[in-house]
Amino acid sequence: MPNIAAVLKEEIRRLAKKEVKAEMSAVKQALAKSRGEMANLKQALGQQEREIKRLTKQLQKQGEAPAEEGPLDGVRFSTRSVKAQRKRLGLSAADYGKLVGVSGLTVYNWEKGASRPRKAQLEALVAIRGIGKREAAKRLEELE
Repeated sequence: MPNIAAVLKEEIRRLAKKEVKAEMSAVKQALAKSRGEMANLKQALGQQEREIKRLTKQLQKQGEAPAEEGPLDGVRFSTRSVKAQRKRLGLSAADYGKLVGVSGLTVYNWEKGASRPRKAQLEALVAIRGIGKREAAKRLEELE
């Protein structure tokens, strides 16, 4: 007579294997479907990139250049650069704010990182990046 424990153990192993196989089948099907969708998306992306290249070349042949970068493309705002520039010019936050067109408190908030400049303010910051102490003093006199 066979051992009941061995028979029971073998039956549990058989049922567990059957359950795992069924679950793995569903996972494999989902994986295959996902891989197919990814392949389709990659193919569509490649087609779109080729179309963009073709249209860009066509525009260049017609003499129409693609849109140029805006004046603020590639410009980054840094709290340290604002503070360093203000110190380099030897200006108080209030005077620096007058040059940019904002209040001194706004300049302090920029330097602390509590706020960021809006687009128009960022343009003003970029416009005064290259000026020296004399030019800054001259512009301040003109403003007052």
